[in-house]
Amino acid sequence: MIGRWTTTLASLALAATVGLTGCAAIRRSQALDTEQFLAAAGFRMELANTAEQRQQFAAMPPYRLTSRATSDGIEYAYADLRDCQCIYVGGPKEYAEYQRLTMERQIARDEIWTWQNPWRWGGPWW
Repeated sequence: MIGRWTTTLASLALAATVGLTGCAAIRRSQALDTEQFLAAAGFRMELANTAEQRQQFAAMPPYRLTSRATSDGIEYAYADLRDCQCIYVGGPKEYAEYQRLTMERQIARDEIWTWQNPWRWGGPWW
């Protein structure tokens, strides 16, 4: 009886570990994609070289593009504190280019899905 509970608990722990590891790998992959698009859009990467910078970066939400008002207008920032220990910073021009690039990627993914799954959208009719 105790052996079965131990086996069940070990199986659940293994499943949870595999699931969490998979989620972390997906998160890293998504972060890498986002960072590549930010760089392509013209965002500049700033490394956390000092303790003060690391503390400022730690206050930012990780893996999320945020905006804030500055004296020059609006500044957009994306923090990756786990992998590169850096943030990507850009202005409205870079943000607009990032939006354009991500929209193009989404359109391309939708087109690929549509052509790979023709019966879901009612076609082909030939």
